[in-house]
Amino acid sequence: MTSASLWNDLKKALAGSEEDYTEVSIRKAVFLLSVPMVLELVLESVFAVVDIYFVGALGASAIATVGLTETYLFLLYSVAMGLSFSVTAIVARRIGEKEKDKAGVAAIQSIWIAILASIPFAIAGIFFSKELLTLMGGDEWVLTEGYHYMQWMLGGNIVIILLFLINAVFRGAGDAAISMKVLWVSNGLNIILDPIFIFGWGPIPAFGITGAAIATNLGRGIGVLFQLWLLFQGGKHIKILKTHLKVEWETIRGILKTSLGGIGQMLVGMTSWIFIMRILSEFGSQTVAGATIALRTMMFTLMPSWGMSNAVATLVGQNLGAGKPERAEQSVWFTGFYNMGYLILVSIIYFFWSENLISIFTEDPEVIKIGGKWLQIVSFSYFIYAWWMAAGQAFNGAGDTITPTKINVVFFWLIQIPLAYILGKHLAYGPTGVFWAIMISESSVGVFTLWLFTKGNWKKTKV
Repeated sequence: MTSASLWNDLKKALAGSEEDYTEVSIRKAVFLLSVPMVLELVLESVFAVVDIYFVGALGASAIATVGLTETYLFLLYSVAMGLSFSVTAIVARRIGEKEKDKAGVAAIQSIWIAILASIPFAIAGIFFSKELLTLMGGDEWVLTEGYHYMQWMLGGNIVIILLFLINAVFRGAGDAAISMKVLWVSNGLNIILDPIFIFGWGPIPAFGITGAAIATNLGRGIGVLFQLWLLFQGGKHIKILKTHLKVEWETIRGILKTSLGGIGQMLVGMTSWIFIMRILSEFGSQTVAGATIALRTMMFTLMPSWGMSNAVATLVGQNLGAGKPERAEQSVWFTGFYNMGYLILVSIIYFFWSENLISIFTEDPEVIKIGGKWLQIVSFSYFIYAWWMAAGQAFNGAGDTITPTKINVVFFWLIQIPLAYILGKHLAYGPTGVFWAIMISESSVGVFTLWLFTKGNWKKTKV
């Protein structure tokens, strides 16, 4: 690829390409899709670390509030991401079949589902935030001051779930550049509003930890409005018409049927994380704070990998729809190798500079020590995550969301949680034992998922 053609492809990727991803070379298809997806998620991860940076100025208990709230948000993310897997697979399959009208119908029906799914989370957050934080072992500050953060985050969860879902529609259609622009707007606003609402500015009072949640809801809410406007304006590959707005129960049933596996696989992983955080909370707020900062740091470095893996889901779905299963498989191997190379570089940074990274967000030596230890432990197997993400997204992009669910049940519920408890509590290795349990279980699930992918049964999935 010459520098001129690379530059032209980069401009196409950022502006939004009209290429048929089932016809152009795999290298070009991966590039055109992954560039905006990577940039989309890089900004998401930038916001995550900026947010925890500002919250970190409020102390370890404030950071712990974010970490404990996120354990419940992970349940919401399970629903949002599970639905997103389904929507991406269905929209991609319809686009591959050249059925753009049916893709538009599926997009709208997924929005109706998302609105209904957000209601239970809003009720739980607004009325039962103290009880939920007590259940997770929150300290006195968390229960008297921090609970307002949870009220805002769960109470306004509809903007989170819609942001996930509508961007999944655009990605499935191949309009990855639109998803990127939406998150640029949303997270750019979040970054600007965060310090204003946390510390106060002009007539706006300092809301403290609650201000972080207010800023997030405002930024993401504006992002959702932008999404809806773009969806009706029409992208390069999909456009919503007024005729699509009516409820189509058959389409809704199809989305729900496919999404059950996706929601299931995410719920298994996320509930496992709730148990992990509950174990870590036994060691105090400094441990939870260190784990929260380490997780945000990991999210920051994993987002480019997720961006490349999301390209896999789109390419697998569209190529299976076009009747090209071998091309779908080639896109997974191509992306996986690039993904692995990137994460090996990240692992080297984690191994040698783990505590330096954590110290960016806090001056507490114990928090730095705990967070740094997790990053160093995870560095031993980070490259395996590349194949876990690529192979897992191949299953999801094909619409086979049940297989990853079964895998997650075994490796997270039957291996990770018991192992974390045994190493952390029973054998008294403390947080370090929990971190080793996470590394061992997630490395194992990565290797097994890749092996199962090579069997090829995912190519036969119908959606």
